[in-house]
Amino acid sequence: MEDPGKRFRILTCIDGSEESYRGLRYAARLGSGVDADVTLLYVRAFDSALGTGGLDPRLIRENLLDWDLDLPGIRALKAGRDILLEVGLMDEAWISRLYHSETQGDPLGDNAIEYISDTETMITLRLKVASDIVNGILEECEDGDYTLVILGASERWQPGQRKTFWDPAVAEKIVARAPASVIVARELEQNHGHLICTNGSEASISMARKDAILASRCACPISLLSVAPDEASSDKAQDALERTRNAIEELGVPVMEAFIRVGDLVTEIIEAGAVYSVIVVAHSPKAGLRRLFETDTAFQIVENARNSVMVIK
Repeated sequence: MEDPGKRFRILTCIDGSEESYRGLRYAARLGSGVDADVTLLYVRAFDSALGTGGLDPRLIRENLLDWDLDLPGIRALKAGRDILLEVGLMDEAWISRLYHSETQGDPLGDNAIEYISDTETMITLRLKVASDIVNGILEECEDGDYTLVILGASERWQPGQRKTFWDPAVAEKIVARAPASVIVARELEQNHGHLICTNGSEASISMARKDAILASRCACPISLLSVAPDEASSDKAQDALERTRNAIEELGVPVMEAFIRVGDLVTEIIEAGAVYSVIVVAHSPKAGLRRLFETDTAFQIVENARNSVMVIK
């Protein structure tokens, strides 16, 4: 995020839920700079029996957003495009390009429409076929060199339900394996600021600086929290706050408030973070495949927080 020569690229995953569109509106706010590109991604399962209403799949691909068809993902992407037009992130005058790649046995395949402004800002609508949601999102992450991934956590998942982005097997795998930072968006309301959680470590301060740059893009106020396990550790927590504040303010980004809470780390972060737009925590990678099965602090917060969580990498 600190490389001034790199474009800011946001991948927003759409599943047709209201929460995913809230995430998209937040992406539009973050991507309001001319150096930012936004991709809307809808992942659908491979389906060799996909119905096309008797229409030639070639014609469907060529007119992907012009047909009033109830094909998987098209309506969701159209709704996303309309939101971006509504908030002014894109304009109907932008030039467009259509891309298609064959997917063996699936009549629709992978499709994308790129909209490009005269300043070369790009909005992409991508309809991707994959074996499952996780693989589809991760493949796009690897191909797209994204700065940030936004997942709309539409509901608490229960066994037997259709898998949404909130299925912990989806959200946690994306958090663990995506090369970019990830926001798991839940009831995402703008203008309540970012709560950055710090323990004063080098990794924690680096995370705080990255989020400060991100928050400054949308004029989001920044607050800092450090949790002490007991009163005797309060001085250490205060020192962590001061060093983190100094590191952020060196970037020219103001810190609105900084405070300490005493108690269980996860519980205190979730409770304190409930009044903010986003709780911000650092990713704690684990060696090898074990990281997919072990629960660390970031995963516990992602799973149990009542509001949105950003995991910075």
